[in-house]
Amino acid sequence: MFWKEIKTQFKLFDGIIIVVLIILSFAPYGVLAITQKDLSISTKQTTAIISIDGKEVDRFTLSEDTEHQLVTYHPSKKQYNIVEIEGTRIRVKEDNSPDQIAVKTGWISKPGQTSICLPHRLVVEIVGVSDDPDDDMIITY
Repeated sequence: MFWKEIKTQFKLFDGIIIVVLIILSFAPYGVLAITQKDLSISTKQTTAIISIDGKEVDRFTLSEDTEHQLVTYHPSKKQYNIVEIEGTRIRVKEDNSPDQIAVKTGWISKPGQTSICLPHRLVVEIVGVSDDPDDDMIITY
């Protein structure tokens, strides 16, 4: 009895409208996927910035062509940090801080990632390089 009542109230055009609305509800996912793909292409070139005590001391372009390097930094007489660069990634390989947080962070390679050795005040930060000024905007969902 319930189904007979629904069949009398439900018309073919109602079904078409429902199907179209369901398909359109997935449109934002498609738009988001396309824009995320474009963003990943524009941020392929990244730069690693090394700073000690808030002052930039070194800058490396990270790309597939970047050769393997080990660079040592001495924030003070008794402190040292060995930073390893390999292709598109970078890490603090070794330091003599008591907690070893930067060493445990491991490899970083994406814009926005950081590795921080707090006792030595050393920061390794990855930033994306793009000519598009719209990439500097903060987008939240």
